[in-house]
Amino acid sequence: MFTSIAQPLEYAEALLEQFASLSRATDGAALLGHFLQGLSQLNGCELAQLYLLDATHTCLGLAAETLNGNLQPSEVTSVPTDYSGEQLLQFVLCQNRVVSLGALGTSQHETGFLPSQDKPWESLLCVPLLNGNRQVKGLIVCATHRHIDLHGFAESIGKLASFVYGQFLLLQQLRQPKEDASTVPVAVPNARGYGLIGHSAAMREVYSLISKVLHSPYTVLLHGETGTGKELVARAIHEFGPRRAGAFVVQNCAALPENLLESELFGYRKGAFTGADRDRAGLFDAANGGTLLLDEVGDMPLPLQAKLLRVLQEGEIRPLGSNDTHKIDVRIVAATHRDLAKLVKLGKFREDLYYRLAQFPIELPALREREGDILDLARHFAHKACAFLQRGRVSWSGDALNHLACYAFPGNVRELKGLVERAVLLCEGSELLVEHFSKRVNVLPENGSLNLRERLEQFERSLLLDCLRKYDGNQTTAAQELGLPRRTFLYRLRRLNINLANVDG
Repeated sequence: MFTSIAQPLEYAEALLEQFASLSRATDGAALLGHFLQGLSQLNGCELAQLYLLDATHTCLGLAAETLNGNLQPSEVTSVPTDYSGEQLLQFVLCQNRVVSLGALGTSQHETGFLPSQDKPWESLLCVPLLNGNRQVKGLIVCATHRHIDLHGFAESIGKLASFVYGQFLLLQQLRQPKEDASTVPVAVPNARGYGLIGHSAAMREVYSLISKVLHSPYTVLLHGETGTGKELVARAIHEFGPRRAGAFVVQNCAALPENLLESELFGYRKGAFTGADRDRAGLFDAANGGTLLLDEVGDMPLPLQAKLLRVLQEGEIRPLGSNDTHKIDVRIVAATHRDLAKLVKLGKFREDLYYRLAQFPIELPALREREGDILDLARHFAHKACAFLQRGRVSWSGDALNHLACYAFPGNVRELKGLVERAVLLCEGSELLVEHFSKRVNVLPENGSLNLRERLEQFERSLLLDCLRKYDGNQTTAAQELGLPRRTFLYRLRRLNINLANVDG
């Protein structure tokens, strides 16, 4: 840790004294000020800053600053969520990497977060602040007017900062009972929705869960019916989180047989099997530093489940045909429309893997449960379709909107998107009408022309189709869901003339 520091023994003794002194602090604000003053003494920098992320991880605030050894007034300034104006801070937070720069006076780096001085800042060190779970909670900035290499201080500063952050949280907890509970700020979900569309209560709950897991390393399990937007939520977690500079890779576990899926995920070495004429990196390597979405993970074969469990536990993989393992840094997001807990009971999914994947589950609501979102989504899809077709924007008739609002959408958002795109193609004018949707959207007629038996048959037909679509046409699972013997279920399909070829996945 001290190999690149002049007089390492003296530095280690001074660092130890800082740990001991800061451990005796009894006030959180004073702790942060003493910490920065101690940093200036350790590395000789005139400036030391501490930035902290708020509870929602959407705002970076300047928590404390010392200049020439003096604690500056606590005028908190904030930087936008995307940190677009402060690229260095953005890089340190999102990449979780140390930045050490010299010759700032002649460089092209933007350093607007540094206070203006008569003498130019020449050397800069930015160190990510991590908590005990290795989550990024902020960063430390040190700057000096001298041209020196500060990188050697990074590791020790990072460890001292993590200790101080833990002490700071502990002091806050000790003081909490003395304060009026009504004055404690409550974190609210991000109103932007992370690029997703919808303002229903069900979607606001999804946004809230995303905000809580965004900057943590926990594995996320997305569960929801087919077409509810699981990949979009996974992409939002990637693009708004600290790994957005890395790759976002998607693999559907139901799309490939076991042997091909294994080689696709883990890669292989030359000669591992017939046709392996060269080394090939797998998707875990492709997603290194980023996010890997394992879609339909419930369909992953049992032998591969054991290998995935090892990846999650050890953070390492072994390509096919290799005797060596190597470390990877990948965030896993799993998605499925199947009930994994039920599959565990049936022996079709490993229990240990289930609990490892379900560290942070997010249930995505079906479109029929998202009150008020159907029309917002429909307008959005129509606008996108018009832009794609390079035609003028279309308006909506009131009857067309009411027609959509009355439909249950068993295919969820994916079905709605297809319906709207088809309607835009059929529309020759500038307004979407009911007839542009009537060939696909079949709601119960309100004119009373059907007798009771016909109404019941139509309802039963709709129920059977919805269940089949939910389970991708799997008749056995659909029958179990409805509490019917498979033979009875097949009889009802034949009686109602339901063609399985027309069932949407």
